[in-house]
Amino acid sequence: MTDQTPLWPFVPSPRAVDITHAKGCVLHTRGGGEILDASGGAIVSNIGHGRAEVGAATAEAMTSMSYAVPPFLTPERTRLMERLRRAWLPAHLTRTWLASGGSEAVDAACRLAVQHFRAKGDNTRWKIIGRDISYHGTTLFTLGIAGHEARKRGFERLIPDMPLAPTPYALRSPLGRHHPDFDIAAADAFEALVLREGPETIAAFIAEPINGSSGGALMPGPRYWPRIQEICKRHGILLIIDEVMTGFGRTGKPFACAHFDIAPDILVSGKGLAGGYAPIVGVFASEEIVAPLAEGGQSLMFYTYGGHPGACAAADKVLQIMEDEDLVARAAARGRALAARLEGLLGQHPNVAEIRGEGLLRGIEIVRDRETLERFPESAAVTQRVIGAGLKRGVFFYGGGTGAIRDIVCLGPAFVVSDAELDRMAETLKAAIDEAVAAV
Repeated sequence: MTDQTPLWPFVPSPRAVDITHAKGCVLHTRGGGEILDASGGAIVSNIGHGRAEVGAATAEAMTSMSYAVPPFLTPERTRLMERLRRAWLPAHLTRTWLASGGSEAVDAACRLAVQHFRAKGDNTRWKIIGRDISYHGTTLFTLGIAGHEARKRGFERLIPDMPLAPTPYALRSPLGRHHPDFDIAAADAFEALVLREGPETIAAFIAEPINGSSGGALMPGPRYWPRIQEICKRHGILLIIDEVMTGFGRTGKPFACAHFDIAPDILVSGKGLAGGYAPIVGVFASEEIVAPLAEGGQSLMFYTYGGHPGACAAADKVLQIMEDEDLVARAAARGRALAARLEGLLGQHPNVAEIRGEGLLRGIEIVRDRETLERFPESAAVTQRVIGAGLKRGVFFYGGGTGAIRDIVCLGPAFVVSDAELDRMAETLKAAIDEAVAAV
């Protein structure tokens, strides 16, 4: 290492971008450059950067009290719990547990599902079924319940081998491209897996209501979730819904569950909870899930920084801004506007197989051949080429895929994005795709 070697990022990268500050949807770089953030970072930002009132609320909380162990009550935790119950959470989800990130929270949600059955005296249910196109975090356990080959690679001996059900994928359904029964087929395959594994061994099924970046905003179809819920209920399996990416307004509703009338036993959501202003994610559960723990004198073990007072204050203020400015409705409207722009510029593009998503979560799947759906080879690194071409033009897009599923580009800008910014995002994406595929 030399004196000029940067200490961040952990693994040196030639593409590291030096950001000095940000405002709205624009990142400002050292040297005076600007980057339009078409993805809200990792699809996190919702109210945009630079909201002084969030910084003030956080500073006040951290000046008043730097830290309290998570089980204690603090004014910030109390205010956030009251707001969540009053204005955001489904009515049946009355219990909240807080973590600092999605990986932590999903891990805890799975522990809660198994602990629920153990507290009831049922030690046979220990499996968590995930899906074959999914991402739920980077702990060794959350890697095991997800279908993300690229992030599992090299760690297979350390990762628990949990069963994976098929993801509804209309474009590439086993029944044929956009087959009308693709959603029912995926749900039936889930039940077949349950029966093979033994329902009495399964604690929970975990999935995103709309697949996030791992599949590029894959839409499940209208019959998938009603059928899944019926199967889970009939076999006594808990339903964990991962809305780390889709929750708190991203899809144009408070939670993406509302698009499909999903009533989860456990809901995990967090990126939009504080919109990037603080690390905080919630695990939300019903009284029925928590009751056996309470009756047995058990607790769900906390993480040290869960419910940090400053993070709770930031989340409370972000949600207040979302309410005051009606930003969930704006996300729905801006999402329709973005979809129209993408369809207009890329809908017939020879290398774009599909544009999909809801609200301000949109995914584009890039292929070598639009008619046959032939993918580019993994070695072509098309997603990274698109991201690089976008950055060269001053716009940042978010890469998706799992390795097996690849050449996915996602958009998820802050809900305050303007018409002019949407125009630039769509136009730049087309130029970036054109440059990327021409170089392969």
